Amino acid sequence: MKLYVGNLSYSVTAKALEEMFSQFGEVEDVHVPTDRSTGRPRGFAFVTMPNAAEAQKAIAEVSGKQIDGRAVEVNEARPRKDEGGGGGGDGRGPRRDDGGFRGR
Repeated sequence: MKLYVGNLSYSVTAKALEEMFSQFGEVEDVHVPTDRSTGRPRGFAFVTMPNAAEAQKAIAEVSGKQIDGRAVEVNEARPRKDEGGGGGGDGRGPRRDDGGFRGR
């Protein structure tokens, strides 16, 4: 089960999260997304635990707990919505609304 851990301080590390969640069971993966331009953590993370019962216990025990002075939020991660990446058009370049006529 993949868990979303939100409201994290920017100083929380993947190792610290792994240690915290491993108190409740096996931790398969910890991912702390970072900002592309600064490289700084974005204030949330994903923790994957293979056992659903252990993951539910972790949610109950960690959600609301103070970590680095912040009350963290923990719940089951929801799938990312595919909102498309912008774009549009047919790949042939900018559209001209003048019917193809370019006055000189």
